[in-house]
Amino acid sequence: MNRLLHSPVGLTFLGILGVLVLASVVTAMLVRKGPAEKYAELAARVKSWWIMVAIFALAIAIDRALSIAFFAFVSFLALKEYLSLIPTRRADRRVLFWGYLSIPVQYWWVYQGWYGMFIVFIPVWMLLLVSARMVMIGETKDFLRAVGTLHWGLMLMVFSISHQAYLLVLPPEGGAGLVLFLVMLTQLNDVAQYIWGKSFGRRKILPTVSPNKTLEGLVGGITTTTILAVLLAPVLTPLTLPHSVAAGLMIGAGGFLGDTTVGAVKRDIGVKDSGTMIAGHGGVLDRVNSLTYTAPLFFHFLRYYYY
Repeated sequence: MNRLLHSPVGLTFLGILGVLVLASVVTAMLVRKGPAEKYAELAARVKSWWIMVAIFALAIAIDRALSIAFFAFVSFLALKEYLSLIPTRRADRRVLFWGYLSIPVQYWWVYQGWYGMFIVFIPVWMLLLVSARMVMIGETKDFLRAVGTLHWGLMLMVFSISHQAYLLVLPPEGGAGLVLFLVMLTQLNDVAQYIWGKSFGRRKILPTVSPNKTLEGLVGGITTTTILAVLLAPVLTPLTLPHSVAAGLMIGAGGFLGDTTVGAVKRDIGVKDSGTMIAGHGGVLDRVNSLTYTAPLFFHFLRYYYY
């Protein structure tokens, strides 16, 4: 534990702890000034961040197998929320078992470091299996929609998210530092885009999908994320300066696309949040939506240039 605290990952977590302490103090002052109801959601968000950071820190501090199991559990929760939102046929329920079973199998390939199976299992084999199983049931009404919505959910909630877990099994330069770099920048990008948008936002960028998103928020968030990437890359990653800039731009833009893509699904279904598990934030899917894009983008960028 002492070695972890003095590692780049441990020192970065201490910095995050300092930010959370500051946020808690500021929130407490705002609540005291009142009215308390006005800042109730902010207080709930900060409290939830404490819990999420603590769980995440423990998840990547323990051994690799348990860390990968943690990310598999996150995929399970996200897929469960997704499947609870989308309309399904009665016949589909006999196929959902295979969707859930794909989670431990996909993360087993991650644990083994078997890139060949990791990269094709969900996109190819699960597509064929899900389609064949639905055909065998014999229900043809809405068949295409049923296959498409289930496999799309597997692609984002399981395949995309599993890319962050695969960072843990990369050669020695990888591991916890890369995961922390990805997750921290993705989450801070969401916060930065929100703050910039609230402070300076004027021009709507996707009014029919996400009315609160603005061009100023997007540009400000991507710029902030890129600066943070340049500062953190030498500490947590093997990225060179040009590549750290590229990673920041990629995570900033990818986070926006992941957020708005899942947002389009929720708007289509007619819900604001995917769940209520995380106070002040909604559901698990509401917190990992940006990672569905940033995780595969960052992983394949790293793999192409470094591994």
